[in-house]
Amino acid sequence: MAGSRFLVVSVLVVGLLSVLAQGLGVNWGTMASHPLPPKIVVQLLKDNGINKVKIFDADTSTMKALAGSDIEVMVAIPNNMLRTMTDYGAARDWVKTNVTRYNFEGGVNIKYVAVGNEPFLSSYNGSFLNVTFPALKNIQNALNDAGVGGRIKATVPLNADVYNSPESNPVPSAGRFRTDIGDLMTEIVQFLNQSGAPFTVNIYPFLSLYGNPNFPVEFAFFDGGSDPVVDNGIQYTNVFDANFDTLVSALKGVGLGDLPIIVGEVGWPTDGDKNAKASYAQRFYDGLLKRLAANHGTPLRPNQYIEVYLFSLIDEDAKSVQPGNFERHWGVLKYDGQPKYNMDLSGQGQAKTLVPAKDVKYLPKKWCVFDPNGGGNVSTLGDQITFACTWSDCTALGYGSTCNGLDGNGNASFAFNMYYQVQNHQELSCNFQGLATETTQDPSTADCNFSIQIATSATDASMKPLLVVFMMYAYVVALLLL
Repeated sequence: MAGSRFLVVSVLVVGLLSVLAQGLGVNWGTMASHPLPPKIVVQLLKDNGINKVKIFDADTSTMKALAGSDIEVMVAIPNNMLRTMTDYGAARDWVKTNVTRYNFEGGVNIKYVAVGNEPFLSSYNGSFLNVTFPALKNIQNALNDAGVGGRIKATVPLNADVYNSPESNPVPSAGRFRTDIGDLMTEIVQFLNQSGAPFTVNIYPFLSLYGNPNFPVEFAFFDGGSDPVVDNGIQYTNVFDANFDTLVSALKGVGLGDLPIIVGEVGWPTDGDKNAKASYAQRFYDGLLKRLAANHGTPLRPNQYIEVYLFSLIDEDAKSVQPGNFERHWGVLKYDGQPKYNMDLSGQGQAKTLVPAKDVKYLPKKWCVFDPNGGGNVSTLGDQITFACTWSDCTALGYGSTCNGLDGNGNASFAFNMYYQVQNHQELSCNFQGLATETTQDPSTADCNFSIQIATSATDASMKPLLVVFMMYAYVVALLLL
């Protein structure tokens, strides 16, 4: 009998982990000065048992690396292509090039096409309001005409700001779609229902905390430390449940309360803000993953698994920081695919971590640091630091960030090194008018890491001009968004 009980328990455990593996995905962004090679990332996903991934374009090298992996893919059409997709011919061509091209035995296991990314953000001032729905319809129709629409569905990842509850009754049951886009959202939801596609929403408890200094910190997590919000007898103890059920109520308001929901992005950053730290991220994911493994659901959708894509897999040092310095630090892995903290994807609460990326190649172990005796004009130091941080990532120096405790010399060294690494140790990239020098002694501190960049194809001489243009573009975009 003991053997039988063991068998039953084993089957239950295997079944639980299978459910988790089927439902858990990650976002794989590539806005980095030195992105990990796609083949290494795909192997990283497989090593960690992650079999769903959401990507933000249809880059050929990424798609080729995913081919044959059997990893389920949500491939995206960027916002800047939505207007083009309002022409059916263009939509048909996009599907042919980026979907049916990979539809063969051993190809890419595409499950969804994400039409845009949060196109209705209030900060976009309506730029994509008139093009998103036509693009969505055209892409789904093109998928249907290509003979793959039965298993590949078009959806629109939307920010949680497309719905809300009125200030007079701020509870989930009062959730409705934003009044300025109410009719449009109703049409989109009805179309998703007709085509058999899910509603995709991005939920960020961290942003609730970041955007409101009076937001109760404990309400952002899942471990019950917050005073509950009571809604018609239902107690909400965390903002994720409250936000998700606000959407459920909004869907009920248009007569489609049972429409499937995918959480396209959810996560916690680890740097760039006083609340963006590894301990908080670990706490957040620990609570989230345990709930997913238990099929806990939410009060309005209890006892069911929620399909979730963690945001994100790897840090991206070239993302715009217009939303905040934390934007470059969402990864559960560092820029080089190394884990940041213990994380048990099974949701069993075990003290384990992710399998790191393998076969990562780095630049030589050299750093660039401030040299007060180098003969340079110290009065220009501020300008040199500004230059270095304009063309590299200095977000870790900000208030509340991991390198905020450095002294003035340390700040200069960090900035100089980040520029030096982005420039692949090029000649004269560690000069700064005589204020810097190369060293083989690691200047890192207990809290602040002075990185050595990974070596990728971007380090080839032929790629250096493209890298500079890319960094300049990112900087100009950030200025325009200010």
